[in-house]
Amino acid sequence: MQNQLLLIKDVDSVGRSGDIVTVRPGYARNFLLPQKLAVVADKYTLKLQAKLQEERAKQAEVDTKESSLIAERIQNMELSMITKVDPDGHMYGSVSATDVMKLLENEGIILERKNVVLPHPIKAIGDHKIPLKLKEGIPAVLTLKIISDKPLTQKEKFVAAHEEEIQQVTEENAE
Repeated sequence: MQNQLLLIKDVDSVGRSGDIVTVRPGYARNFLLPQKLAVVADKYTLKLQAKLQEERAKQAEVDTKESSLIAERIQNMELSMITKVDPDGHMYGSVSATDVMKLLENEGIILERKNVVLPHPIKAIGDHKIPLKLKEGIPAVLTLKIISDKPLTQKEKFVAAHEEEIQQVTEENAE
């Protein structure tokens, strides 16, 4: 049994405000309704739906302009981060989406964790292109330069630059 609800606010992976959505009863009962993110859809909610969709359209326009400005600013930006490395040039730890978010915050750009599309943490020094998904689905790409806290030898520089290729060859040889 599934419920039809009118969303009052945007809900990730469900819908936007003003949308009538069908969700499972437990999700509606335990999350959407208590958090006041939705109301049960019936013939009386049609006026509310029109009002919510109108507000959502206005907000989408504002969000699109805002995101476009942020995307333009980020496109030309190159951030650097110094990390500790072992004698072989491998990083201690990794750089996560939260770290990227904090670097952007230092530059005056405030984003949420969900805006940084990083499938897995970065574990290698060098230049990395990090995709961002801003409001209204506007994409941007950030260049992050991860630098060693110690100067690298020529061998370490080569290994760091070609780490992905070396890993692929190692995996092929293991098969």
